[in-house]
Amino acid sequence: METNKVKQIHSFGQSIWLDFIDRNIIASGKLKELIDVDGICGVTSNPAIFEKAITGSSDYDDEIRTLSDSDKSNEEIFFGLAITDIKNATDVFRGVFDKANGADGFVSLEVSPFLALDTEGTIKQAEELWRAVDRKNVMIKIPGTQPGVEAIRKSIAKGININVTLLFGLPRYEEVAEAYISGLEDHLAAGHSIGHISSVASFFLSRIDVLVDPMLDEKGLGDLKGEIAIASAKKAYEIYKKVFSGPRWEKLAEKGAKVQRLLWASTSSKNPTFKDTKYVEALIGPETVDTVPLETIEAFRDHGIVASTLDNDLDKATEALERLKMAGIDIDKITQQLEDEGIEKFNKPFEKLLRLLRIKKAKCK
Repeated sequence: METNKVKQIHSFGQSIWLDFIDRNIIASGKLKELIDVDGICGVTSNPAIFEKAITGSSDYDDEIRTLSDSDKSNEEIFFGLAITDIKNATDVFRGVFDKANGADGFVSLEVSPFLALDTEGTIKQAEELWRAVDRKNVMIKIPGTQPGVEAIRKSIAKGININVTLLFGLPRYEEVAEAYISGLEDHLAAGHSIGHISSVASFFLSRIDVLVDPMLDEKGLGDLKGEIAIASAKKAYEIYKKVFSGPRWEKLAEKGAKVQRLLWASTSSKNPTFKDTKYVEALIGPETVDTVPLETIEAFRDHGIVASTLDNDLDKATEALERLKMAGIDIDKITQQLEDEGIEKFNKPFEKLLRLLRIKKAKCK
C-alpha cells in the first residue's frame, strides 16, 4: 500500500500543521484522524479563521450565552471561546508533543490583531493567554511588526512559546530570529532553563506573488511569475542556517535550546493557473514547518509530489531577487505593504466578529 503523500513529507524533516480550527473538527474526531492518517502535527489559528468558525455555526452559542451572563467585554468573550478550542486542540495533540519530546504538536493562538503595533499591550496579552490556556504545547502568535519584535524578545524571555506571524521580508525575519536568540539569552541569564521553549517564524508566501506578479509582466519578467515568494523563502532559509550556527548559538544549544523553525504560511495557491500544491512542493526541507489549509492537504494527499526541494536552486533564487532589483521593483517596500495589509486583513474579520458577539450577547439578555 502506497504511503500517504502528506505523511511522506515528514521523512524530509518537515512538519505539516493544519491552518484551520473549529469546534466540529475537534468534536467529530476529524482532527485526530488527520494526525493518524496524514501525520499532521500541529494547528495554527488566526482571527479570520475564528471569525468563520464562530459566525458560521451554532456550536459556540451556548458558551456565548454563558459568557454573556458576566460583565466580560466582547473581546473577552471571544478569547473565552477561542481558549476553549485551543485547550481542546492541544489535548488532542498532546500525544504528538510527548512523542516528539516537546519539539512538535503545537496549537497556536494569536493575540488581538488590534495590538499589532502595541509592544506593551502585546507583551501583556501574550502572557495572559499563555497562562489562560495553561498547556505546554500552545504557542502564542505575535505579529512580526517592528513593535512586535521587542514583544517577541520579552515574551521568549518569560519562557513563553511564540509563533511569530505576518513575516514577508528578509530583513524583518532576521530581526525576529535575533529577538528569539536574545530572548533565550535573557531567560537563561535570569537563571531559568531554556530547553522547554519553542518558537516558529511564519513566513507568508502566496500573498507576495499576488502583489508582485502583475509588476513582472510590466517589466518583461513574466518568467518569474509565481517564483518570487519561493525565492524569498529559500533566502530566508539561508539566513536561518547562518543565524542558528556558530559560537553564539552553540552556547545556547548546549543548554538545550531549540532552533526557531521557519514556518511556511499562506501556502494555498491564489492564482488558479498555478498547481494547487505549488508552494508545498517547492519548500520541503529539514527543520521547517508548513501550515496548510485543509483543502491543500487533501490536494497534496491526492497528487502532491514529495521530494527534498528547499535547498535546490539557491543560485536561481538569488538571481530572481537580483533581477527584481535591477528592474526597479523594491521588494522591501512591497513586503512592508504586505505587512500593513496583513494587519488590516485580520482587523476586519475581528471587528466583524466582535459586532456579531455584541448582537448575540444582547439577544441572550
